[in-house]
This record gives sequence, structure tokens and C-alpha cells, in this order.
Amino acid sequence: MHLLIDAGNSRLKYGLHDGRQWILQNDTNGLAPELLLPDGLIPTGIVVSNVAGAAVGQQISKVIDSFAAPVEWLSASASRCGLINDYERPGALGSDRWAAAIAARRLTQSECLVVSCGTATTIDIVRADGHFAGGCILPGLQTMLDSLVRRTAGLPLSTGNLKLPPRNTHDAIATGCLLAQAGAIERMARLLGDGAQIILTGGNAERIKPHLQIAASLRPGLVLDGLLAVALDSSTS
Repeated sequence: MHLLIDAGNSRLKYGLHDGRQWILQNDTNGLAPELLLPDGLIPTGIVVSNVAGAAVGQQISKVIDSFAAPVEWLSASASRCGLINDYERPGALGSDRWAAAIAARRLTQSECLVVSCGTATTIDIVRADGHFAGGCILPGLQTMLDSLVRRTAGLPLSTGNLKLPPRNTHDAIATGCLLAQAGAIERMARLLGDGAQIILTGGNAERIKPHLQIAASLRPGLVLDGLLAVALDSSTS
């Protein structure tokens, strides 16, 4: 029984997989994680991706120590699960980006753009030959919206929608931030070959997807899928 934990900047997602199917997937407050597992189901192995900092890592440790199961705190490496990491310093890549790329590689053998739409938006390239080629990071959609409230004197938190052209301040902010997200994704997609797939994950993915001018699919649990691949790889190695 594999317990997979994805601790992000805003939320903590976790899942339990029996080697054949998901038993559950859930999320909780990343600052005070509480894992609600079915009675009698005790993990025999745990894989954690934590990009939320040391304090959250300590809280996770307190929760999982009682399971007395082997734990891997995932960090990016030169290669894993058939994916080769072309980052200049492979270990500097975030574990969540690495797990998402591993999952994307398992989903498709074609060129792929892996887009995680969370507190930050990350846009990464996985090549058809099994290389993680790198990617870019920009403020996430909600982070962009929030920053305009904090860093300006007269702009509100937008409750608007994408309009072309926008004719009020709320729509102007919403349109600008959505176009920034969509534009970055579409620009990165130009680096890929024909037949490339675009995979979106993260809390803002559903808000961004309708505004893309390229086809994309949603995979809400992509990082958990990657952590599962790591768990299965470790159990057979």
C-alpha cells in the first residue's frame, strides 16, 4: 500500500494506492496536514514531494512517523523512472516538477508540455526521447491578481472576466492576468514538435484552460501519479 504526499505552497494533496488502483485522493491544509486514511489501511511505503519548506516537512514527519513505513523524500536526480534530467544542476529542480514530468512521460511517449497552475505556474518540456528539457516559472494566476492589490494603491482584487477588449478595471485585470498565463503556455508550446501534448494540472488549471488557443488536457493528480511511479519503481528495484 503506497502513500503519496504532494506538499505544495498552498495545499497538500495525498493519495493511497494499492498497486492496482487508487483507494483515495484528497487534499488538506499544507500548514497543518491531516491525513484521513480508511480504517485498517496502513501504508507499507511512502513517497513525499515537499516544496513548502522545512516547517511543513516537520509537520508531515510528525504525521507519517506513526506508520513505521519506509519514506522517500523525493528530490530530482539525473534520471528516474526512464526520464533523463537535462537541468544544469539536476538536484536543483523542484521535486513537484520532477514528479509531474515523470508522470507525463508515463502518460505519453510524444513531446509534452507539462503545466502546473498553482501558486506559481511552471511550464516544462518533456521530449519524446525521454529527456526533461527544462522549463519556466512565473507567478501563478491568483498570485498575479493578489500582487496587484498589494503593490498598487488603486487596483482592486479582480472579480472580472476575460473580455477583449476589457472596458472596466475588474475585467482589465482578469484579462491581463489570464492572457499572461495563456501566452506563456502557448509561447512555450511553440518549442515542441508536431503531435505534442499539453497537460495541465494544479488548482488554477480549469480557470486557464478555456482561454488557451491550443488543445490541452487536465490531469488534477499529476504529481501524485508521478510519486506513484517513483514508489513502484523503488519497490521493484
